[in-house]
Amino acid sequence: MKMLSVSLKKKHKFNFSLFFIMILLLALGCVFVYSASSYSAEITYGDKFFFLKKQLFGIGVGLVCYLFFSLVSYNRLEKLKWVLFAVSAILLALVFVPGIGLTNYGATRWINLRFITFQPSEIAKFSFIVLSASLLSKSAEKVKSFKGILPILLIGGLYCVLIILEPNMSITICMALLVVVMLFLGGARFKHFAILAVPAVLVVALLILAEPYRLKRLVAFIDPFASKQDEGFQLVQSLFGISLGGMFGSGIFNSRQKFLFLPFSESDFIFSIIAEETGFVGCLFMILLFVLLFFVIIKVAKNAMDKFGFLLSAGIGSLIIIQMLLNIAVVTGVVPPTGLPLPFISAGSTSIMVFMGMLGIVQNIHKNSINSERFLQN
Repeated sequence: MKMLSVSLKKKHKFNFSLFFIMILLLALGCVFVYSASSYSAEITYGDKFFFLKKQLFGIGVGLVCYLFFSLVSYNRLEKLKWVLFAVSAILLALVFVPGIGLTNYGATRWINLRFITFQPSEIAKFSFIVLSASLLSKSAEKVKSFKGILPILLIGGLYCVLIILEPNMSITICMALLVVVMLFLGGARFKHFAILAVPAVLVVALLILAEPYRLKRLVAFIDPFASKQDEGFQLVQSLFGISLGGMFGSGIFNSRQKFLFLPFSESDFIFSIIAEETGFVGCLFMILLFVLLFFVIIKVAKNAMDKFGFLLSAGIGSLIIIQMLLNIAVVTGVVPPTGLPLPFISAGSTSIMVFMGMLGIVQNIHKNSINSERFLQN
């Protein structure tokens, strides 16, 4: 019995698959961030390693976050859920304060601390997962009623309103989908989703009509080549890059689109550069890495010691897949263009730090997934 107890502790001490896939994705991200940005960075900043250095800084801080959350019990997050909610809401509101919020390309999405800028919406996604996982784990029966899911809808709705005001349509959609997934995982009824579908469609339509640039993007999405020098330019260039890749690509560092043809090639549209340089085979490999990571996280969720751990891990895995699919859908023209980073790959320190921290939480859930003494007693 003692030998079994020791073996169980060793077996579940560290999830090497989770860590290895994360490191592999981050390494690929560094390669393609450098490839996509070296030319533009040298012209703009006089340093072709500018974006790579920022990426490595984000990974360095992200590793600290990963280790911290993997060592600190995930159950402590549940006690801090309302603090996380309040901090996230305040940070989302602070972007609108002059001198604190940073505006780029007509959007105010960042907080400027002089020595670093970060995007509060990335933190909001994490805090929503923690808060909704806690509330849903405590009210298994209440979630069957509309009244029971109302707190989740209100919290998610508040975040969505603050994010769309920046404006940031992509993260708003990501947050809305995350709300739906968390409710589904928590056991909400299908009739509730059907009831919510109608107002959701109306809200999306109103949001598109409220801002002229969104309507232009929608029209450009329907026929990007009709406005290939205007609103359709980015999507057309992205599709060119993907088509140039073919089956095996033009080779690492051999992209043509990175020479100032494709805007945001190192961030939101990095998948197009990956497609151009590695082809269909390289893209498939990267997508399979994300799928494998998702299944590793879901396996951790299934073995969690409590429902909070299950919902927390499953929510993190779902967010990674949602954001990956949305990013690829935008780059390939499946959905209208809207900025959204590819997890672990795109340039962006805040995104890297938050996602690495979340995987640290999954690692901690795995570490505590089997309590050997409780297992032996049962």
